[in-house]
Amino acid sequence: MILGVVGAGTMGAGIAQLGCAAGMRTVLHDPLPEALEAGEHRVRDGLERWAAKGRADAAAAQLLVTASSLQGLAECELVIEAAPERPDLKRELFAGLSRVCAEDAVLATNTSSIPVTSLAGAAERSENVVGMHFFNPPPLMELLEVIRADQTGDRALALARQTGEAMGKRVILASDGPGFLVNRCGRPFAGEGLRLLAERVATHDQIDRICRMGGGFRMGPFELMDLVGIDVGFEVAKSFTELSFGEPRWRPSPIQARMVAAGRLGRKTGRGYYDYSDESGYRPEDPEPRAPAGGDGMLVAILGDGPVANGLRERARAAGYELREGGPAELVVDAGPIPSEHIPGGAPLLALCASGSLASRAEHGAVGFHLLPPLDESRLVELTRGPGTQSFAAEAAEEFFGRLGFHGEWVEDAPGLVLGRIACQLVNEAAFAVGEGVGSEQDVDTGLVLGLNHPRGPIAWGEAIGLEHVMAVLDGLWSERREERYRPAPLLVRKAATATFARRTS
Repeated sequence: MILGVVGAGTMGAGIAQLGCAAGMRTVLHDPLPEALEAGEHRVRDGLERWAAKGRADAAAAQLLVTASSLQGLAECELVIEAAPERPDLKRELFAGLSRVCAEDAVLATNTSSIPVTSLAGAAERSENVVGMHFFNPPPLMELLEVIRADQTGDRALALARQTGEAMGKRVILASDGPGFLVNRCGRPFAGEGLRLLAERVATHDQIDRICRMGGGFRMGPFELMDLVGIDVGFEVAKSFTELSFGEPRWRPSPIQARMVAAGRLGRKTGRGYYDYSDESGYRPEDPEPRAPAGGDGMLVAILGDGPVANGLRERARAAGYELREGGPAELVVDAGPIPSEHIPGGAPLLALCASGSLASRAEHGAVGFHLLPPLDESRLVELTRGPGTQSFAAEAAEEFFGRLGFHGEWVEDAPGLVLGRIACQLVNEAAFAVGEGVGSEQDVDTGLVLGLNHPRGPIAWGEAIGLEHVMAVLDGLWSERREERYRPAPLLVRKAATATFARRTS
């Protein structure tokens, strides 16, 4: 097959490298001579490195040719444009390629945000237009998102998928729409992080640390926004809002607008949410929790059902605590997603903040907490206190979770606290996307793990957390915030109700 690539920047050169390595004759085009020359060098250097590692044939670089005009792409069976994210430019390209290429040539766009349907309309044969969203950098990222526009025909879709697989990519399919599948389902990571910061539930560095240590993310949302560019994220958020006609879940944050106005755009300007001027690093190393131990037979009552309660029982036994389901105890932990009806008195109470904030429970002396299952992969517990929380209860909470092997992070009160809120919104957005037919559950999870480096996909998160827990957090946020952004997806409501019914009848 003859592959054409329009645009010789980082994305275009990376796609061309993949084409040559897959044995395709590849024509690289860029209207700017200096960009074309630089792109050609990038492709040849990349292929040389791959050949040395055995990842590409030594003759792969001979498959690359360059073209200074669109006419040089006339023989291509598939052309992938990787031009700047400007709708007018991409539409002009598709119109020009339609005149140059054969009638059955497939034209693909690498856009990450522009609706493919709107671009396909500029081509003479719109059924031959498809989205092929590579992730940056294309030679290293395993994922390819193939997007079907309203006009896309089966042949174009099949060729895009076959080409991606020939390049060694894991291909997922998505319907056209804001952010397609991966960027849409990943939006709550930054979006909810910004809301938590705006509400002063936690500071930006706390939120990042909680995501890393409690959820296994490589970076927290604010580190990631600094890396991508705060201005880039702001523009994407505005695009989502425009394309969705104001969907509350996707609205930009005033914090983003202020950061952009101040010129604090992230790493590229030396300062964003973090200051990058210090050569020693922009943040300290995460603390290392101590090994589970030290329970010494202390009597603890752990109430409730579900992954958190069951996981805490296992950790408490391993640390040497003696569990008491009834009768007197030295510490009571209410760890179910729904508060227990009968809570023993006479001991400090630690209450899971899922279905509501600590304040909503009216347990004025209690300490609130939240953990995200699976607990054997977590190293952090979030803690919160109310006006009536006594210091001895706070100390008891820190000591108990410390002996279980968790670092304690004190935050302000809210349903789900920090990580529970972010994770449950990720699950909710995925349920909206799957329910609307944007993609499959498997492709959602594959996309977020391979495309965004999440530790697990939102469908897997929902299974690990438990849908009752997810619904409890969302219902608690809706009850206390009264915001449409926290309405649960219809598919999630149905699945949670089915799971609850199955559990009660088993």
